[in-house]
Amino acid sequence: MTPRYLDALEHLSALRDQGKIRHLALTNFDTEHLKLIVERGFKIVSNQVQFSLIDRRPEVTMAKYCREDDIQLLAYGTVCGGLLTSRYLDQPEPSRRELTTASLGKYKQMIDAWGGWELFQELLAVLQDIAAAKQVSIANVAVKCVLDRPAVAGAILGVRLGASDHMADNARVFDITLESADYDRLESVLGRATDLCQIIGDCGDEYRR
Repeated sequence: MTPRYLDALEHLSALRDQGKIRHLALTNFDTEHLKLIVERGFKIVSNQVQFSLIDRRPEVTMAKYCREDDIQLLAYGTVCGGLLTSRYLDQPEPSRRELTTASLGKYKQMIDAWGGWELFQELLAVLQDIAAAKQVSIANVAVKCVLDRPAVAGAILGVRLGASDHMADNARVFDITLESADYDRLESVLGRATDLCQIIGDCGDEYRR
């Protein structure tokens, strides 16, 4: 990563001090570079990172560091572009042609690296059982799992203008509470998955290759 991002932060800090912007925040910075930025004296309020039941890399080092330095995580990809929904429960593995958006293609590759479609179906089945018991959707449970993690301030859920937004359903995530038994059931599947941090690296490392 080019050190010019530090120059950019210097300029942004000046704009903040002039009252032209309110805060400095980052996207897809790994823990190593985030530490460097903080050690240089920059006040960072948040780091936007990919975080889902499939991609739990932020839990390895990022979340702990952010909690210690009062930095919030904003999670994206929490429903894997729509794959972590009932639409894909009990469905055959989609072909590349059937993955009609860039997000679907990207997160399907993550699932392949994580453990494959068969294990993913097991995860969806457990999510469906939990969701049915709480009268919410699979997506609600998947998002709630991320929101419950330390240092996470919010989840960013995408919409397709003119196609779908799921706003009413997404709001239901705040109406549910997940119990330790729910997390134990999920971990029985997640614990058999591949550690993506070992394959890809820390948060956002896939973009620095």
